[in-house]
Amino acid sequence: MKRYTTFDEIDRDLKYLRLKSQIDLEEVKLGLNESKQTISETFSPINMIAGTVGAIIKKAFVLKVVDKLIGIKPVKKKDYEDDEHL
Repeated sequence: MKRYTTFDEIDRDLKYLRLKSQIDLEEVKLGLNESKQTISETFSPINMIAGTVGAIIKKAFVLKVVDKLIGIKPVKKKDYEDDEHL
């Protein structure tokens, strides 16, 4: 525990602690505002729609690429019926 010898030392430390408290409060306010902004940007309707459309396009693109790489051709009903008669 710190021992004070003059009132000036006490006043100086009190002033320091008040300023530190104000700085901490401002940092909390900034963090809260940043969180609000991030949440509003993340959950805005435009961003949600863009994310959904982007995910659908990405899946369609991946399926198309995989299909081209593997080379699977869709079976036509006509070809399937011709094989049954064999």
